[in-house]
Amino acid sequence: MSFSQFIKCIVALLLISTNGMGQLEQNQKCMNRKAVVAGQFYPATEVELKNSLKEYFALSFVRPDKRTITIISPHAGYVFSGSVAASAFSAIPPEAEYERIFIITSSHKFSFEGASVFSSGNYETPLGEVIVDTMTGLELIKASLLFSDRTDAHLGEHSLEVQLPFLQYHLKTPFKIVPIIIGTQDTNVCKKIAEVLKSYLKPENLFIISTDFSHYPNYSHAVDADKTVASSLMSNNANVFLDSLHVVESKGTPGLVTGMCGWASVLTYLYMTEGNPDIKYQMMDYKNSGDSKYGDKDKVVGYWAIKIILERQKQEPDFLLTDDDKEDMLDMARKTVIEYAKTGTKADFNCKGKSDALRSKSGAFVTLHKNGELRGCIGQFRPSVSLCELIIDLAISSSAFDHRFPPVSASELDEIDIEISVLTPMRKIDDINAIELGKHGIYIVKGNQSGTFLPQVATETGWTLEEFLGHCARDKAGIGWDGWKKADIYIYEAIIFGEKDHQK
Repeated sequence: MSFSQFIKCIVALLLISTNGMGQLEQNQKCMNRKAVVAGQFYPATEVELKNSLKEYFALSFVRPDKRTITIISPHAGYVFSGSVAASAFSAIPPEAEYERIFIITSSHKFSFEGASVFSSGNYETPLGEVIVDTMTGLELIKASLLFSDRTDAHLGEHSLEVQLPFLQYHLKTPFKIVPIIIGTQDTNVCKKIAEVLKSYLKPENLFIISTDFSHYPNYSHAVDADKTVASSLMSNNANVFLDSLHVVESKGTPGLVTGMCGWASVLTYLYMTEGNPDIKYQMMDYKNSGDSKYGDKDKVVGYWAIKIILERQKQEPDFLLTDDDKEDMLDMARKTVIEYAKTGTKADFNCKGKSDALRSKSGAFVTLHKNGELRGCIGQFRPSVSLCELIIDLAISSSAFDHRFPPVSASELDEIDIEISVLTPMRKIDDINAIELGKHGIYIVKGNQSGTFLPQVATETGWTLEEFLGHCARDKAGIGWDGWKKADIYIYEAIIFGEKDHQK
């Protein structure tokens, strides 16, 4: 034991004694908690462990999200759940700095009242020492008799230990942890534990909840059960979650032992967050052990990566276009295309007298069709001119300067119909699950290369989300099919209307 560890233990013992928080067990010593499942749940050497983690993080498509305050991560052997765990940790910005990181899990070996906070040393893994925030642990023990300093709950528990290498590998800044193992399955006790922990639920702290989902049904039953339970978390309601577990576990599914092994830890966290409208749960990645080459599909364990975000975004006012606005824009576009096709000059319109919407700056696309086939389409996302002026410019560009087509001639005018897409402000996303096919357009940017698809493209093609992103990245942005995974992604909506809809 180093001198600093010795001093740390003496301080801890003095605080426990002077605050009347009970005595340490006679066999408890001030020493680090050694890695006990290295070589079983994950590689035992630093090099092998780093190589494994590198592979798992490379498989993740989840992006860091600075709004993330909590992740739910699995705790099985890495060959089964490692890629899902990496997806969970990928939601954490690697450069983020936290005052402390709470890691909460449920005991697989002991049943006891309340929760145990390890506070007699640090944790160790093959990647080195993980500093334990002893002072916060002692604060919790002082705050409630439900928190104890018993170490036996920690010494053989795998579900907390397996989270640590992911933190050590992913986070680029120093951190310290508060390791908590819950020993109760009493919902009232979980609620009381949550009342103590709730004061620590703030952006400067991070929470990690360790749990697997269904245990031992077959593959298809696991998928259904895990989706039911995970979806219930999106409600941010403890009773909805408990009801979903009851429904799943009362179906008599062959082989099913539990819908979630760490349900008491998740329930405790739900008691901390429910009723807060700014907190949102988001599902990110799912697999079960049957997806691993080492697992079979007859008896599986399910794994979800879920993030919880604190979302206090100012809502932009709805952008509204009246029917008169739409008809006005279509009329301007039609007259502009006619004038330019016949004379090569720009039609003259007075935009000063237009509505507030038409005098605002909004992105737009003008699309021309001839006998149902595309004849030109040009747009802008961030114009420097009003929407009124932009529609005039785009009408000329789409009819005369779309390099894919020759300029529209005067003889074609009767066969041309015009469609306009007015875009809502773009919003950067960190999770592709925020994209709703048919509702959102996408704008992918990587360096100087970019590409976009309007919302209707997904509907017209019938593409999946991955196809929508892949085609845009490869065919529009020129960064390859998987290029979107390392690019910035923005979404927007479009108000789409055309001459066919406004014929009088």
